Amino acid sequence: MSGHSKWNSIKHKKAKEDAARGKLFTKLIKEITVAARHGGGDVDSNPRLRTAIDSAKAANMPKSNIENAIKKGTGELPGVSYEEANYEGYGPGGVALLIETLTDNKNRTVAEVRYILEKHDGNLGETGCVGWMFDRVGIIRISKDKITEDDVFEKAIEAGAEDVQDGGDMWEIVTDQSGLEEVKQALVEAELSIDDAERTAVPQSFVHVEGRDAEKLLKIMDKLEDHDDVQNVYSNFDIDDEVIEEYQENN
Repeated sequence: MSGHSKWNSIKHKKAKEDAARGKLFTKLIKEITVAARHGGGDVDSNPRLRTAIDSAKAANMPKSNIENAIKKGTGELPGVSYEEANYEGYGPGGVALLIETLTDNKNRTVAEVRYILEKHDGNLGETGCVGWMFDRVGIIRISKDKITEDDVFEKAIEAGAEDVQDGGDMWEIVTDQSGLEEVKQALVEAELSIDDAERTAVPQSFVHVEGRDAEKLLKIMDKLEDHDDVQNVYSNFDIDDEVIEEYQENN
C-alpha cells in the first residue's frame, strides 16, 4: 500500500503544477458546474458544491471563475452541458480501475479512455465489474509538519472521523462521505489547517504490481489523469516507492 500512498502524494503535487497552466481549473469548473446543476447554487444545502468550491479556492481559482461556473450550472449563464460518465476496467496485472468523467460527448470520451487502456495492456469492463472493490469515503488531508499523529488522531475522532491514516507527507482523515463537511468544519473550529478535502473511493485490498506491468500501469494512470474529461481515477495497485520514483524521473 505504501506505493499507492506515494502515487497519491505525487498526484497532489502534480495537481498544483497543473493549476499553473490551467488544466486543474478546467476540471474544477466542470465539477462546480455539474454540482450546481444537480443540487442548486446554494452551498449551505449542496455539500458537493461546497467541496468543489473549497477545492477551487485551494487552487487559487479567481472568485469570478467560481461564480460564473455556478451560474452556468444553475442556468443563469449559457454554457456547455456536461454529463457524468463512469467507467470500470482493468490494468496490467489485473489491477482494478474506476474512472470518473465529466464530458460533453460520451462517445468521444469512452473511445479515448478505451484507447488509453488498451494501448498499455488494460481493458474496459462492464459496469459493476470492479466498483464493489472500493469504499466511498471522505478524505481530509493535513500536512504532517502541521500536527503530530497523537494530536490529529484525537481531534479527528472528536470531530466524528472514522480513522486517521498515514498518507506519506500527509495525515489522511477518513470520514463517511455524507459527514465530510461536518467533520471538516469541526476540524476548522479546532483550529487545524486543512490542506484539502475530497469525496473519494478507497480500495478494500491491494494488488502488488512490478516490472513492466508496473511501468505500463503508471503510464495508464498518467494518461488518464491528464485527460481533460477525466475527473478522478481510483485503483487498487501497490507499487514499490522506488519504482514510482524512477518512473517520475524518466517521464
